[in-house]
Amino acid sequence: MFKDKTVLVTGGTGSIGSEIVRCILRENPKVVRIYSRDESKQFALQQEFEQYSNVRYLIGDIRDKERLSYAAEGVDFIFHAAALKHVPACEYNPMEAVKTNVLGVQNVIEVAIEHNVEKMIAISTDKVVNPTNTMGATKLLSEKLISAANMYKGSKRTVFACVRFGNVMGSRGSVIPLFKEQIMKGHDITVTHREMTRFMMSIPQAAQLVLEAAKQAYGGEVFVLKMPVLKIMDLAIALIKSYENIRGESYRGRITETGIRPGEKLYEELMTLEESERALENNEMYVITSPFRKEEAEYQAFDKAKYMEYSSVNAVQLQLEDIIELLEKYGLDFGGHIYERDTGVIGGYSSPRRL
Repeated sequence: MFKDKTVLVTGGTGSIGSEIVRCILRENPKVVRIYSRDESKQFALQQEFEQYSNVRYLIGDIRDKERLSYAAEGVDFIFHAAALKHVPACEYNPMEAVKTNVLGVQNVIEVAIEHNVEKMIAISTDKVVNPTNTMGATKLLSEKLISAANMYKGSKRTVFACVRFGNVMGSRGSVIPLFKEQIMKGHDITVTHREMTRFMMSIPQAAQLVLEAAKQAYGGEVFVLKMPVLKIMDLAIALIKSYENIRGESYRGRITETGIRPGEKLYEELMTLEESERALENNEMYVITSPFRKEEAEYQAFDKAKYMEYSSVNAVQLQLEDIIELLEKYGLDFGGHIYERDTGVIGGYSSPRRL
C-alpha cells in the first residue's frame, strides 16, 4: 500500500509514531517524513534509521499550520500521532490540550485537504468514551472534527478516519516502565485504586491497527482493537513476582494506594452501546462506521457487531497467571531487555483468547 508513496507521520518520534515509521519502511515508500518537536528524539531515530536514505526529519508543531503545510507538500498519507496524552498534564493545563488536541488536529485536517492527501488516519484513545477528563474531552472533539471532515472536503479525495487505543504497554510514560523502575529502586509501587481496570495493547499491535485502518477506511470510521483487560493491582503483583523469580531477591517495598487522580476513571470504555448499533466486527477489531455515511461500505471479512458496550468493567479480565505469561511472552518482565531502548518496542498478540 505504501510502496513508492510519500508518508507524513506527525508525532513520529513517539512510541507509536516511530513504530508506524518502522512498519511503513518495510514497504519501500518513496519518502517518510517524521514531524515532531523533539530534536533529541529525532537524533536518536537518525541513528536507528541511518541505513535509510528515504527518511526526512522535520522539526515542527502541529499548532503551526504554515510549517505543517510545508511538511505535507506532495504527501499521499498522513498518520497523525502527535497529541498531549497524559491525563494529569491535560487536567492542569486544559487550554494547552485544546491547542494541540483540537486546534492542532484541525490544522492537520485543513492541510490534508489543501494538499489533496489520499488518507489521514488519526490516533484516538479509550478516554473519549464518556469522558471525565480534559484529555478525553479534547480527543473526543478531535474525533468529531475528523469524522466531519469527510463531509466538507469538497472535491478532494482525502479519506479521514480514527483508531481508538487502550493503554499501550511499554510506551513512554505508561504504567509498566513506572512500576519496573519503582521495583528496581525498592520504592513503593503507587497504584491509584486496587479495583482499577484497563485495556492493554502492545506497541506493534497499535501500529498494525493504524495501518489496517488505512487499508480499510472509506471515511469517518473509528477502528477499535479487541484487547485484554487487567487490574492494575494484578499487574503490579505480576511484576513483583517476575522481579523476585528472575532476580532471586525479595522486593523491599510494598504496594500503596494513592487515590484516583483528577479526571481519572476506575474503568475505561472503548465503544458505547449506541456506537455498537452501527459497528462491525471480526476476531481482531471493531469498525464503528460513520453516522454520516448513508451508502454501505464493503469492509473485508466483517460482520454486524453485537449490541453491547465494550468496557473494561464488564469484559473478561486476565487472571494473575495470564498476566505473568503475557509479561514473559512479550519481554515485559524483568528477564526482558526492551527498556534499555527508549523506543520500548515489544511483540504483539491478536486477542486474549490466544494467551
